Amino acid sequence: MKNSVMFCLEGKKAVITGGAGVLGTGIAQALGHAGADIAVCDIRDAGNTVKRLKTSGVRAKGFYIDVLQKDSINACCEEVMDEFGRIDILVNAAGGNVEQATTSGDREFFDIPLAAMEKVVGLNLFGGAILPAQVFGKKMIKNKSGGSVINISSMNAFRPLTRIAGYSAAKAAVSNFTQWLAVHFAMDYNPKLRVNAIAPGFFLTEQNRYLLLDKKTGRLTARGKSVIDHTPMSRFGQPEELNGAVIWLASDASSFVTGTVVVIDGGFSAFAGV
Repeated sequence: MKNSVMFCLEGKKAVITGGAGVLGTGIAQALGHAGADIAVCDIRDAGNTVKRLKTSGVRAKGFYIDVLQKDSINACCEEVMDEFGRIDILVNAAGGNVEQATTSGDREFFDIPLAAMEKVVGLNLFGGAILPAQVFGKKMIKNKSGGSVINISSMNAFRPLTRIAGYSAAKAAVSNFTQWLAVHFAMDYNPKLRVNAIAPGFFLTEQNRYLLLDKKTGRLTARGKSVIDHTPMSRFGQPEELNGAVIWLASDASSFVTGTVVVIDGGFSAFAGV
């Protein structure tokens, strides 16, 4: 098989939850340029994202979804099925952290509200992986040609970082769930339906910017500098640098890959600090 065919997604139908976010939009564009039709699913208005995607030549349509409400996911899934007829690729890009679930000089671990921890775990684990997999996955297991589910894990799943206890625990659970679901789908339903995850290193997003850059000066915080010092490539990642791995996992190029968490971190997880 030629490489151009191996990585081609022409005719594939892709659902991206959190598709209007920074990483989700970048992934949508990459999959679209590889040939897929894109369903941009988000709790926020996806109109501007869809417009930008169409301007760049991507076939895309926006759908409302609240990944923490199963009724909303079901409604979104039915709308996507009515529009696209099937779902070949599911990218679970919804997730994030909240400042109230982060320790700081003003907030000790003992003072973190349960509601804040529940929100972070709920958003990243249940909304960011489990619930969409239940709803969209139930359609995908029927595909004779299989398909690909791609979750978003994190460096925190491998090496928990200071301050973000809830986020670290949730992302570790996402990695574990990814492996569990890969086995479950392959053995109980469809061996051609694969489940993998990517684990981004440090990419500047709306959720972590306040931790890495000073709000007033835009310069690196002490935490941001520590991240760069421990990243052998000496920089933050760019959203488009996730795209190659995502296209690989979504395409036939990874047809024998399931239950894997692919690290994209500029060497952060490989560096011992010495």
